[in-house]
Amino acid sequence: MTTSQSGEKLIRVLAFTLILSVMNATMFNVALPTIGKEFQLTASQVSWVVTAYIIVYAIGSVTYGKLADKYRLKDLLTIGLTFFAVGSLLGFAATHYWMIIAGRILQSIGASVIPATAMIIPVRYFPPETRGRALGITSSGLALGTAIGPIIAGFVTSLASWRYLFLLSVIVLITLPYYRKYLDDNKGTAGKTDLLGGSILAITITVFLLGITSGAWTLFIVGAVLLVLFIVHIHRSAHPFIQPSIFKNKNYTIAIVVSFIGSGLGFGIPFIIPQMLTQLNQLSPAVVGFVMFPGAIIASILGRTGGKLADQRGNVVLVLIAVALQFVSFVLLSITAGIQPTILWIFLIFGNIGATFLGIGLSNTVSRTLPREQTGVGMGLFMMANFISGAIATSLIGKMLDSGATAPALNPLLLTPSATVFSNIFLVLSLLIIVNTVLFYFQFGRQQADSNSAKRTSPDKNPA
Repeated sequence: MTTSQSGEKLIRVLAFTLILSVMNATMFNVALPTIGKEFQLTASQVSWVVTAYIIVYAIGSVTYGKLADKYRLKDLLTIGLTFFAVGSLLGFAATHYWMIIAGRILQSIGASVIPATAMIIPVRYFPPETRGRALGITSSGLALGTAIGPIIAGFVTSLASWRYLFLLSVIVLITLPYYRKYLDDNKGTAGKTDLLGGSILAITITVFLLGITSGAWTLFIVGAVLLVLFIVHIHRSAHPFIQPSIFKNKNYTIAIVVSFIGSGLGFGIPFIIPQMLTQLNQLSPAVVGFVMFPGAIIASILGRTGGKLADQRGNVVLVLIAVALQFVSFVLLSITAGIQPTILWIFLIFGNIGATFLGIGLSNTVSRTLPREQTGVGMGLFMMANFISGAIATSLIGKMLDSGATAPALNPLLLTPSATVFSNIFLVLSLLIIVNTVLFYFQFGRQQADSNSAKRTSPDKNPA
């Protein structure tokens, strides 16, 4: 079988894998209130079902990408999907909360091989002139998984049990024979993998997040010591997990910070909305899934429109549109938190489209700040930072839900007094959007404006 024929087979298997992978990452948000009630957990405690998964996924996705330079991709997929299946079975059989967390960690150890696969297959098996179509197929898989995840999670949790969400994930094993058959035995250019650095970083993040959840200052001190240890390590290592030199690029560093904040906002909404609709509106998981579905599916449909807009008008325009949509969504949610969801789902559409456009605009912006030789490393760090931001956001929001029940309402326009804590969170997120927008515009908006001005005022080199 030719490379092109194998590529056509693999890209479809990959799209199916991405659907299941994204569903597994998102559908547990809908089940969190049910899991919390069954095990008598606070919002910050139950958030670890998501947080633990994201932390390992962030570190693992970069690690697998580096391991793919030394080992066959089909072997890494075999190991990864096996871990994923074992974690799914453990979660399905869980009788204690620690078993759920252990299952999610094992799932994430396995699932984090999928981003590396999604980057390698289009490059290895498709020439540049057809690579765009291949990436379009994988993007469709991502969008479909994001859209249908809440719906499926809602039905499964309402009609059976949240445990079947774990069992549903085992379906991914049916893709393994196809990967084994159609993937070649090629490896990349071998290089050393800084597993020690990745491990220190994962432990550092976990300790900080445990500090947030428990409110223990000793954990923050331990986390600070570990962070210093990590910084010292990457400066001394010949092949560091994160290359310190990349942060000498100011444009890249600012773009990473903006993306870090933006990703936290994007991850926060799928976590807080099910909590709000369950606590304030007493909705079943199935109905929660239906409320969240329109925003996800419309955002996925408009993803290509956002990409075209970035090409035609520039990334700055797309990012400004994105943050405007997110700001409108969060302000309206801050005012209307607790009212009937027949209106709320409309506001979620704005937020979902904004998050999608922001991801596109910032991905393009980050990629253009990097020289060719740093593109791979820089984009890998960009992805990892976004996932870490999601873990931090869910932990912080969970802690705010725990401690904010008696807090005064910050928004004088709030319609439902019992929704104070949720209204306050949405208002804080709105203020973060303003900060992020200012940071982005002063670094990149003015650069684009200066560039456009220079083009308009430059003399015509080829006068008629």
